[in-house]
Amino acid sequence: MRGLLVAIGFLTRIPVPAAVFDDAGARMRSLPWYPLVGWMLGGLLYLLAWAIHGWPPLLSAALTLAAWVALTGALHLDGLADSADAWVGGIGDRVRTLAIMKDPNCGPMGVTAVVLTLLLKFAALASAPAWPGVWLAPLLGRAALVAAFLFVPYVRAGGMGEGLAASSRAVNTAVLATVAVGCLFAGLRGAASLMVAMALFVAWRRACLQRLGGMTGDTCGALAELTEAAVLIAAATA
Repeated sequence: MRGLLVAIGFLTRIPVPAAVFDDAGARMRSLPWYPLVGWMLGGLLYLLAWAIHGWPPLLSAALTLAAWVALTGALHLDGLADSADAWVGGIGDRVRTLAIMKDPNCGPMGVTAVVLTLLLKFAALASAPAWPGVWLAPLLGRAALVAAFLFVPYVRAGGMGEGLAASSRAVNTAVLATVAVGCLFAGLRGAASLMVAMALFVAWRRACLQRLGGMTGDTCGALAELTEAAVLIAAATA
């Protein structure tokens, strides 16, 4: 359970005992819990959306999205911004791309990527029933991170995700299979969301391997955000 607490503490702003982060084994075991944390986030967002479902759709969507960002502390939005800046500014060069990702400043491409992603999420939330998108998107966004560490090498030496790369492959595979089956039981929107998330993961993996030879924490953040946006769109249009 310490692994779950680490996952909650890292992926959300929900307070957990600080001592759990001192356990290297718990940090490594936290990865399989990521989809559960996404499911929990989705549940909290759904409760909020249900509580304000009679409000004007645009206001309801804006408040749900604001709560989403607050609960996660914009963790993955930061990775999306850094990745966008690096991908454009890196001009195809691996070393330059990795260096730009480490720069704490946010350039115009990073700002643009964040604004467009949030705009897509907002539009999708305002255009469809709440439950499929707000529950599936956080779940699949964090399941995508499990798939990333399962199928893509981690290339940032000493990075925060280095320990996660040693997580149990068997357990992570079982977790991903469970998530996939759960999405299929969610009906047409669940199946469509799963297919979109898988297609996006394949494209993201190819881009990371071609540019970097693997992934970093920032590219994982970008993956989570893009997956959430894509799933919300799929759930809104299925």
